Amino acid sequence: MDEKPRLVIGISGASGVIYGVRLLEMLREFPVETHLVMTKAAEVALAHETRRKVAEVQVLAGQCHAVTDMAAPLASGSFRSLGMIVAPCSIRSMSEIATGATSTLLTRAADVALKERRRLVLMVRETPLHLGHLRSMAALAEMGAVIAPPVPAFYARPQSLEEMVDHTLGRVLDLFGLAVPHLRRWGETPEGSDGEKLRPLKRNKPG
Repeated sequence: MDEKPRLVIGISGASGVIYGVRLLEMLREFPVETHLVMTKAAEVALAHETRRKVAEVQVLAGQCHAVTDMAAPLASGSFRSLGMIVAPCSIRSMSEIATGATSTLLTRAADVALKERRRLVLMVRETPLHLGHLRSMAALAEMGAVIAPPVPAFYARPQSLEEMVDHTLGRVLDLFGLAVPHLRRWGETPEGSDGEKLRPLKRNKPG
């Protein structure tokens, strides 16, 4: 029997933990085996930003790995996967990945994705950015990582925070060839919609 493709999901301690949680929920609709590693700071953010318990997030993943377990399969390049998404990605995690001096399973798994030339997407959640942050991002881009800050797309005319989150994650999953149904795309008619294509909003004439 063919194995499901694997996707590693990291949730670090930046604000925006909902991106990682919702990503796991969305991936349950795909024939993909998810492997979750969550930092201690992410668990703190989860308590502050949502009403969910850590166990409720862990059950969304196919397999969970302790962030301290440096002997986990994710730490080896022989563990096959499509790549990794860190959602959200803290500046600390990003900086560790950029230098290769990894101290947790999350950053080690990201380093593995880079060295094995697999897709690594970092949803860096920080602003404003100083020069050190930007230099780390440039170094990661040169190594092959995709820097994908969770910036909302207003052309999709989101009606709720949930729609904004889903659209951003849908665009991230596009990078792995995973198409999210009903994603509102520019110039296209979404499945199950009223047939309206996304076009620029009309402006009222002055006066």
